[in-house]
Amino acid sequence: MRLLVTWLINALALLALPYLMHSVSIDSFGTAMVVALVLGFVNTIIRPILVILTLPVTVMTMGLFIFIINGVMFWAVANMIDGFHVAGFWSAVGGALLYSVISWTLSTLLLQNNGRS
Repeated sequence: MRLLVTWLINALALLALPYLMHSVSIDSFGTAMVVALVLGFVNTIIRPILVILTLPVTVMTMGLFIFIINGVMFWAVANMIDGFHVAGFWSAVGGALLYSVISWTLSTLLLQNNGRS
């Protein structure tokens, strides 16, 4: 059940992005659900491989290169799915950052453990 709620939270975070950034658009709630699912898979499977391959650059930039990797993943998903548009690379970096902040905030507020382990 928690996985479905997290998926819904991520879709809601995607729907909030166009109101905060005009360079990101999403057509419908269904598209947001698909994008959230694909972003989850991409971040679970491809992102760790990219992080390992770019580890020297990430260390040299003191971790800031992770923002670039997140932007690339966000932009790649936007290019894969119709109905989800990102204006450019730097918009993807900003959108990925904002998406992460919104998703984390909503997850923290809605998925509290209430003291349970």
